[in-house]
Amino acid sequence: MEANLKEHLKELEESHTGLKVRRSREKLAEILADEFFEIGSSGYMFDRKECLETGVVLTEMTLHNYEIYPLAPDVVLSTYFIVDKTRNRNTLRSSIWKHINGRWQLYFHQGTISPLQLSEVLKEFKE
Repeated sequence: MEANLKEHLKELEESHTGLKVRRSREKLAEILADEFFEIGSSGYMFDRKECLETGVVLTEMTLHNYEIYPLAPDVVLSTYFIVDKTRNRNTLRSSIWKHINGRWQLYFHQGTISPLQLSEVLKEFKE
């Protein structure tokens, strides 16, 4: 089950960082839990309403070293490394996913700008 859950959450994570979902308020609303909040790489906090009304940053990103850490039967922490090709910077990310109303929704997200390069991260974590 955990391997399937990891793959499912990774797909959701990749979709929410992808341009297709980020350009669609409706698709983004499906992923974000009602209580969603984020600490952005900018250091500012955002809630679901702000993300849906003002939109989210549209950049081309690739996700690496995806891991999950179950915190409870319906709550999972995920961590990963993002290479942001548009802004030419990398970030370490974490998300908390909650199983709400029969589906996994993004409850919390944080991005921290990192000086690490992909080659260093891949060596460290051996993807």
